[in-house]
Amino acid sequence: MPKKSVRENKTIYQLAREQAGLTRALASEKTGFLSESVIEKIEYGEKSPDADEVLALARAYRRMDLTNQYCTAVCPIGMRYKPAVNMSSLSDIVLNMLDSLNHLEKEKNRLIEITADGKISPEEMEDFARIQKLIGRISNVADSMRLWVEQSDAEGTVNREALEQLMENGKR
Repeated sequence: MPKKSVRENKTIYQLAREQAGLTRALASEKTGFLSESVIEKIEYGEKSPDADEVLALARAYRRMDLTNQYCTAVCPIGMRYKPAVNMSSLSDIVLNMLDSLNHLEKEKNRLIEITADGKISPEEMEDFARIQKLIGRISNVADSMRLWVEQSDAEGTVNREALEQLMENGKR
């Protein structure tokens, strides 16, 4: 078992490595291309990891939430367009999705009224904003599902490639 660091203010990368029970040497081996010194620099905040490095660390540590954290906190595009996704259980994700879809069903006719003329009047703006927020919630739940699949694939409980193949074959 590797020694635990007593350093305060550990980065998410150091915490993830320690939770995985890996030394930097083992983490380096698992990534296949990151050296121990690069991992240390990332952990100490001396180097910002790029997307490929984060993906390698996420796979090595079986912590796919690291990718979402990177996209929402570091990547300028992700910061603008992707909200942070929290890891949830599959049942929580499904219940949130169903709740969101039920709310959207109630708003469907109002959305048709607002958008039928291709314009949004000042009187319609408040309702449109409320519906847009609901659609954003649905998008976030869908992202949670994708993250759950990625995490489950990393843990070996779901075969993501087989799932994607089935989804692709099911397209009409």
